[in-house]
Amino acid sequence: MTKKNRRKPTSGDDGSGSKDSSRKAEASRGSGKGGGKQDENALLEWTKSIIVALVLFFFIRSFLIHTFVIISGSMEETLLVGDLLLVNRAAVGSPVPGTGWRIPGYSTLERGDILVFDPPHEPDLKLVKRLMGLPGDTIEMRNKAFYVNGEALEEPYVRHMDSRDDLHPWMSWQEEFALQTEANGSYSPTRDNWGPLVIPSDRYFMLGDNRDTSLDSRYWGFLEGWRLEGRAVLTYFSYNKGSLRPFPWIKEIRWSRIGDLVR
Repeated sequence: MTKKNRRKPTSGDDGSGSKDSSRKAEASRGSGKGGGKQDENALLEWTKSIIVALVLFFFIRSFLIHTFVIISGSMEETLLVGDLLLVNRAAVGSPVPGTGWRIPGYSTLERGDILVFDPPHEPDLKLVKRLMGLPGDTIEMRNKAFYVNGEALEEPYVRHMDSRDDLHPWMSWQEEFALQTEANGSYSPTRDNWGPLVIPSDRYFMLGDNRDTSLDSRYWGFLEGWRLEGRAVLTYFSYNKGSLRPFPWIKEIRWSRIGDLVR
């Protein structure tokens, strides 16, 4: 009789191979689900980071630090067209957006401070000038010299361009605040000769250093305290904005002005 050869079962024949394949497939599917969760978590973390960054940016810009670009020559030579300034908002206080509240500043305003503000004659404009008159001061100008409470100030930062003295219809607002004396008779203010004026409470008088070309408080009046935006503190970048060369912000950088304190 011939013996039948019995084939020994292999690892694949007893079903263990198919079980191993199933386990590998399940593990693969499991790792895929885990990878998807990791991607979702990463996206969530990125979203949180962006939201936090935006909130911090909004907070810093609204209440702490602002930027300002000089676009006119009214403050030359102290500030030049093309200077980019850092403005300290916390020093003078700042409004809370969407409310009528204002956070008070941590410092007291002083004569000579260079401030950024919202002028009364142009609601959508921001200006930078030097604070020259404080509440309660009696101020006047005689032949270009600026007087506070009867004393002429030394102003080494002032620049004069010409000798002519102009009448301007905008200056008629001064009559309401002028001290009438025998010397001034009927009040007719000019660019270089006006006053004396008494500054009311919570009002400020702003002048440009380039005195003969500056459109300032002589023309549009006293500035209310709530219009103040901040104190200019630092020139963080500067370039020759009036240059005719292409890319002046690269080729015409004023390296010597970068980092200068504003005074």
